[in-house]
Amino acid sequence: MTTASKTLLALTLAAAFGGFAATAIREGLEAPARAEPSAPAAAIAPTVAALPAVVSGQPLPSLAPMLAKVTPAVVSVHTKQRVRVSPFGNDPIFRRMFPELSQERINESLGSGVIVDAQRGYVLTNHHVIEGADEVSVTLADGRTLTAEFVGSDPDTDVALMRIKAPNLTALPMADSGALRVGDFVVAVGNPFGIGQTVTSGIVSAVGRSGLRGLGFQNFIQTDASINPGNSGGALVNLNGELVGINTASFNPRGSMAGNIGLGFAIPTSLARNIMGQLIANNGVVIRGTLGLESQDVDARIAQALGLPEARGAVVTQVFSGSAAAAAGVKVGDVILSANGERIDGRDALRNFEGLQAVGGRIALDVRRDGKPLQLTATLRAQPKAFAGLELDPRLNGATFAELPERLRQAGLSGVLVESVERGSRAEANRLRKDDVVIASNAGNFEDLPGFRASFTQAPAQLVLRIVRGGRPADLLMQ
Repeated sequence: MTTASKTLLALTLAAAFGGFAATAIREGLEAPARAEPSAPAAAIAPTVAALPAVVSGQPLPSLAPMLAKVTPAVVSVHTKQRVRVSPFGNDPIFRRMFPELSQERINESLGSGVIVDAQRGYVLTNHHVIEGADEVSVTLADGRTLTAEFVGSDPDTDVALMRIKAPNLTALPMADSGALRVGDFVVAVGNPFGIGQTVTSGIVSAVGRSGLRGLGFQNFIQTDASINPGNSGGALVNLNGELVGINTASFNPRGSMAGNIGLGFAIPTSLARNIMGQLIANNGVVIRGTLGLESQDVDARIAQALGLPEARGAVVTQVFSGSAAAAAGVKVGDVILSANGERIDGRDALRNFEGLQAVGGRIALDVRRDGKPLQLTATLRAQPKAFAGLELDPRLNGATFAELPERLRQAGLSGVLVESVERGSRAEANRLRKDDVVIASNAGNFEDLPGFRASFTQAPAQLVLRIVRGGRPADLLMQ
């Protein structure tokens, strides 16, 4: 066979079996031709043979023994949600006029979960896996399907906790995710695309990753192990078979259904364990600690005015009365550069840090005041989750205002959420609606719920709220 013929054969094999196999075969064909032009065909056979079972007297490494202990603890999560569908879409008038035309439809979705306590039957998963579900069931690796009881969830860290009751459960031990280093090998186990339990492997690409839009409070483990739709809530384990993270998201500019491109993210067990403990102790909710201040990014102009060597940090613009920051001696104009040794580059980084802390946590702040370094210690206080409108102003009676979900903040919004509006109330008459986002008010400046409350210290004679509804802004006069 001539060299040209051999190359043609390799290209044909590439088309049939893929580039990797064909490259190996082509190299095997060309190398013997250079060394021994008349070498028999049998001489090239070893280049495509299977890997040997033993090398230098040692068996090849395998993840199978470790995975035999891990996979029984990873479950498939199946949810059902009942929704009413109207031929008039979301038009509220026609939906009320013709309710009999609405039909019930059941939406189903699949995800993954991890058993972390076999005795009590606790299963960790993602909030977005079970969000809005009317029914949740769990299928174990041995084929058993069980009804899951909802314990609680935290949308802003995307952690949810369920409970199942069954004998002979297997749980994964939680490792210290803080010990992970970039380059450590990890394995992801889950149920991608609903095809069944699947294992992928890779390395830790980064730790402490944040700044991803639309994903709430963030302290992610980044990995190149494949994490596809359906993997959410599954396990990220180390080579000892210990849980180091809960798989939560993959990144692809073409959308999640486009598949994996080596950018996967997992919630570290240090955070998941903390959230789980709070959900159990606080009847299914998380109570966050807060410093009680508002801030903005330090830009070049602010850095120059404050005598800072670089444009970074969060400059304090407001300190709320009775807050943890006030008790610690934080003042307007202070620039926070780090918290508990964690670098703070701007307002979003400070907010993300606060959102991952518990009530009562002691925070060491590295501050610059008048250009000079200062160390302050704050003890975080409880962050209110909602306020009744009547507490702020009679014109808002009937509305409840809540902290804006962090995923909306990561998408670029700031303000407060209208959590509910009572029918027939003054707030409803003023055209406030559930899920409106209040982004501004003539009562004063604010960025979040504490700031919104503080802005009503002196309510204006005419109160105007700027809201965003369905992606469109509008100004509402509160009568």
